[in-house]
Amino acid sequence: MWYHKPVINEELLQSLPNLKIVASSGVGIDHLDLSLLSSYGVKLSNTPFVVSTDTADLGMALMLASSRRLVEGYQMAVSPDTEYFPADWLGAELSGATLGIVGMGTIGYKVAERAKAFEMKILYHNRNQRNKEEESAVGAIYCKKIDDLLHQSDFVLLSVNLTAETHKLIGKRELELMKPTATLINISRGLVVDQDALVEALHNKVIKAAALDVTYPEPLPRDHPLLKLKNVIITPHIGSATKKTRRLMMENMTESIQAGLTGFPIPNEVL
Repeated sequence: MWYHKPVINEELLQSLPNLKIVASSGVGIDHLDLSLLSSYGVKLSNTPFVVSTDTADLGMALMLASSRRLVEGYQMAVSPDTEYFPADWLGAELSGATLGIVGMGTIGYKVAERAKAFEMKILYHNRNQRNKEEESAVGAIYCKKIDDLLHQSDFVLLSVNLTAETHKLIGKRELELMKPTATLINISRGLVVDQDALVEALHNKVIKAAALDVTYPEPLPRDHPLLKLKNVIITPHIGSATKKTRRLMMENMTESIQAGLTGFPIPNEVL
């Protein structure tokens, strides 16, 4: 499967009685019915580790682009109507700011490693607390309650899997808990955020800005209000989109398929 295609439904499974394994690109498996696959005796693999470095890099890129208003700055610099650069056109600094990471898995932890180099204060909320050595290595402070993280953070970065528990994890209530000067960055899945609530929060200046690599749907309808807001940066779900990583993803998928067909343990099997 690449870009969630083909759709793995009962009709397809019935038409492929000899199917042994589905190899899905990327980390997320929210597009798959695990119970259905299991009922047909079909194994599943994904590519969770090879995408983490590039996705963490993009998280930092979105944070920098939003804080320093790079898209607006570019538009100003190349506009035929620009006669001078205004002196009061200012961004926000990352150095010394507080980053709240929601989801401290492999990707979230790599973001923390990068943020430490920017001298950011790092908070995180996760189902399970990291061990003290891992926390100390990046200077991260655990917030058992997501509310505590939202209250304190200048930047809130989402790096969670889409599950029933994380569906619209960030809604109207959570956005109102954030600082009016805060920026929301989403590198996980679009449905982790209530987009209607986000549009309202951005329009009413409940939060300052958003930088999104993921939306729902993808792409957004061309008349969607998120596309009209100046305090939003949207990229086309390119977290893992580098030549090296996409090749490694395909190699991982091929290795899983070969193992599944020959009866060997499947690398990156989803259980």
